[in-house]
Amino acid sequence: MAKIHLTRCQFLIPFADILSDAGASAGSFLAKFGLPTSLAEKANHYVPILPAIQFAEASQRSQGIVDFGFYASRQLHYGHLSEKTRARIGHSPTLFVALQQACKWASLEDTNLLNWLERHGDHVRFCSRLAGTKGLLHLEHSQWLQNIFPIHIVRQFSGPDWAPATIAFEARYTPSPACQSFWPNSRFLSDQHASWIDVPISHLSLPNRANEILPGPRNDEAEPSDRDIIETLKLMLPSYLDEGLPVLAEVAEMAGASTRSFQRVLAYAGLTYSDLLDTVRFENARKLLCETDAKIIEVAFSSGYTDPAHFTRAFRRMSGVTPRQFREQRRPR
Repeated sequence: MAKIHLTRCQFLIPFADILSDAGASAGSFLAKFGLPTSLAEKANHYVPILPAIQFAEASQRSQGIVDFGFYASRQLHYGHLSEKTRARIGHSPTLFVALQQACKWASLEDTNLLNWLERHGDHVRFCSRLAGTKGLLHLEHSQWLQNIFPIHIVRQFSGPDWAPATIAFEARYTPSPACQSFWPNSRFLSDQHASWIDVPISHLSLPNRANEILPGPRNDEAEPSDRDIIETLKLMLPSYLDEGLPVLAEVAEMAGASTRSFQRVLAYAGLTYSDLLDTVRFENARKLLCETDAKIIEVAFSSGYTDPAHFTRAFRRMSGVTPRQFREQRRPR
């Protein structure tokens, strides 16, 4: 069974914003590719990455936007990385350690993102590639994002004006003159074995100059690994709770399997698709009840229930208490 590769909604927001600024209906384009339309509320949720790439390319083509990925990358900054990634970089004593941490935890951003370091003369290359996308067209949109984030990481150590000598793309892609003028001291390469930027080896020993204070990484936290299909769906499905969850056949298609084969995978884990949806809804509701002051009816709608009474019964079946009792139990006395 094929894997469903995921990306954070955070990385779709700039593309949607550019569309809206151009007077187009970003929501219509997102819906066309089965993506949630309320991205801002779901920045740290996950969606399938292949429809996301298709959305970006269709949007660029329909609006005639040259260098769509470049303009999207200009709207992203260091703070758009996941909190866990920033925590590890924030506690790295040198740039070299920070880049190693970014490689190790790349899948926190895109579940199929691979990052690694290569030494070439007096530089190292910070390389990026999306596993499972070989041969796909129009990957330059995502490769702009893959290259911009290591630039922001290096700037945490070297200062806000640092720029790489080379910005390379795995795709066969040549940036426009307007784009190249924004990076006047960088050369561009295309059709490479991976996307990469180069960093002088002399920079690797730079100390951390970040002012951000974040919680330290937990020692008992497992390293990222290939997620099985059930854990992948638990990451993806919350993005769709308030806009209509995909049916079993649609999820099976995303996974490259027949509906029957997908049902067997779930059955092997002792689940049905309905069980999985109940779990996702419950975990979303539990988080909202613990971390927000949203009204119970708002929690119900945000968790994919159209009937608050149905939500209360389902929540009680999962937890043994009503949503209101659950919240009261967890409030400080």
